[in-house]
Amino acid sequence: MKLDLTGKVAVVSGSASGIGLGIATGLAKTGATVVVVGRKQDGVTRAMESITAQVPDAALRGVVADLATADGADALFAAVPEADVLVNNLGIFNDNDFFTVPDSEWTQFYSTNVLSGVRLSRHYAATMAKQGWGRIIFVSSESGVAIPGDMINYGVTKAANLAVSHGLAKRLAGTGVTVNAILPGPTFTDGLQAMLADAAKQSGRSLRDQADEFVKSSRPSSIIQRAADVEEVANLAVYLASPLSSATTGAALRVDGGVVDTLTM
Repeated sequence: MKLDLTGKVAVVSGSASGIGLGIATGLAKTGATVVVVGRKQDGVTRAMESITAQVPDAALRGVVADLATADGADALFAAVPEADVLVNNLGIFNDNDFFTVPDSEWTQFYSTNVLSGVRLSRHYAATMAKQGWGRIIFVSSESGVAIPGDMINYGVTKAANLAVSHGLAKRLAGTGVTVNAILPGPTFTDGLQAMLADAAKQSGRSLRDQADEFVKSSRPSSIIQRAADVEEVANLAVYLASPLSSATTGAALRVDGGVVDTLTM
């Protein structure tokens, strides 16, 4: 099986680190021209250096823009007017209690996790449909299906990702453009490491061991009983971005290590 995206332009939001960087790296390996997008120049630069270290001949473009805002989206559109592949990965999370989360934080989560993907899809899907080929992927979460009690605002936005992706797939029926969502479970990203840093210091565990312990205690239904590696999540997104996934659309595909205990989705 050869995943070849040579000649395609792939935009990955929130790709300066974490799952987004993993997906951008995976797409670069397929020959796509990858657009790395982040809020700060140093983050974008480091991400591009990381990708080049693994893929020396990578075709990369860097864009600095805050895609949680309309102005940031417009800046990206000006720099990259058209794309063949769009990965809506940008997202934020925390574990604040429902009763302490103000309206402003709900708005911030919605703007970042939901509206960013809506804006980018609305812009890039039009050209994809006109050319008769395209791939749009939303990075949702298992938290969008099984809303965690300690991350309600995050779970709500990830559920919204599923709704948008499924509806947009129907809107683009017959155009050659597929729209899908992937649902990662706990993944060993910089963000998860930062969230668990204090717990690791208190326990004396390594961050990796603390992440795996977090899965066992907070997501006990996990079948793999550990946090996934970024590359394991990225592999699914890269497949969905490829021509080989042409019959998969409107789907919510889990890469959650079996956290969600259902036969479907």
